[in-house]
Amino acid sequence: MTDPAPPLAGLLVLDLSQFLSGPFCTLRLSDLGARVIKIERPGTGDLTRSLYLSDTEIAGDSTLFHAINRGKESLALDLKSGADRAALLSLVTRADVVVQNFRPGVADRLGLGPAALRALNPRLVYGAISGYGPDGPWAHLPGQDLLAQARSGLMWLTGNAGNGPVPMGLAVADMLAGGTLAQGILAALVRRGITGQGALVETSLLEALIDLQFEVLTTHLNDGHRLPQRPAEGGAHAYLAAPYGVYACADGWLALAMTPLPRLARLLDLPALDAWPDPASWFTDRDDIRATLATHLAPQPVGHWLAILEPADIWCARVLDWPALMSSEAFVRLDLLQDLRRPGAPPLMTTRAPLRIDGTRPACDRPAPKVGDHSVAIRAEFGL
Repeated sequence: MTDPAPPLAGLLVLDLSQFLSGPFCTLRLSDLGARVIKIERPGTGDLTRSLYLSDTEIAGDSTLFHAINRGKESLALDLKSGADRAALLSLVTRADVVVQNFRPGVADRLGLGPAALRALNPRLVYGAISGYGPDGPWAHLPGQDLLAQARSGLMWLTGNAGNGPVPMGLAVADMLAGGTLAQGILAALVRRGITGQGALVETSLLEALIDLQFEVLTTHLNDGHRLPQRPAEGGAHAYLAAPYGVYACADGWLALAMTPLPRLARLLDLPALDAWPDPASWFTDRDDIRATLATHLAPQPVGHWLAILEPADIWCARVLDWPALMSSEAFVRLDLLQDLRRPGAPPLMTTRAPLRIDGTRPACDRPAPKVGDHSVAIRAEFGL
C-alpha cells in the first residue's frame, strides 16, 4: 500500500502575513500538506528575515525566519503595484485559504479585505489576525507580542511575589494566535466541504492570551474578583497550594506538583510538615511550607530525591535545560528534529510538526525560501 496523502494535500494557501502569528498558522497548514505560497515584498521580503534572536544567520536570513517558514514557496509581489495586485487577485480566484495579519483597515485599503476577496472566490476561507480585534480603542495600536502580553494580565501570573510583572520568555501571543487561527481555518474548511461556502475567520493576540488564561481567569471572575497572589519564591502557579513549585537542590532543580503534605512528610522524613494537617493551610501558609521544603531539599542532589519520590508515584521531575532534554531517550524517541538544506548553505537543524497522523509525523524536506525564490515558476504555472 502506498502512503496516504497528507490531510490538506491539494489545498492552496496564500500567506500575506509576516513576523510570527500568521506565518505560524500557515506553517501548521503546510505541515498538514497544504501548499503555502508566501507573498513577500520584492527585495526585503518578510521583516522576520532580519529579526535576529542571536547573532546567528543562515544563508542571509535569521534562524527565526527559517524555523517558521520551512516548506513554503515565495512569490515576490509589490501590493501597491496594479499589475502585481492583479496577479495576486488572479491567484485568489484559485486559492482555498488566504491569511493576513495587517493592522485593521490596511487590507481593505489595499483592496485585499475579506469582502473583496470573497466576492472573487465565494469558497475562500479568509483568515485574519490582529493585535486587539478589528475595532475599538486598541485596534490601531501595534500588535506586538510583548505589548499584547503586557495588556493581557498574563505577566502577573509568573514569577515571585516580590517581582514586578514577568513576561513569558517566548512569543506566546503570536504562537497561540497562529494556532487558534489554524483551528478556525480547519473548521471552516470542513464546513465548506459540506456547504460549499467559504468563511471569514478572525482572532487576535489579545483573544489568544485571554483564552490561554481561561482556567485562572474563571477562578478570578467567580471568587469575588480577588487578584492572584504569587508565591514568595520559586513561583510556578499563582493559584495552587504548596508544595507546587520548583526547588533548588545540590546539583540542580526539582519540580514538585500537587502532592498531599502528609505523604511528603513520611517519604522525605520531614516531620516539620506535620505542622500543617489542614489542606486549607497548604494554600494560606504555602510560603512557609515551601521554605521548609526548600531547606530540607537543598543539601541533596536531585537524583537522591527522585529515587525516593518517583517509586511512590509522587508528581515530580528534574528541571532540564535544552542539552539535557535533547540527550534524553524520551526526546530522541519522539524524532522531533530535522535537518533542512538550502542550496549553497550549511544544513539547518529545526523542529518538526508536533503531531502524528496514522502513526506518522509529517515531514518537510524543503527549507524556507529566499525572497521570490518561486516567482518565475508560480507565474508560469498560474499564467500571472
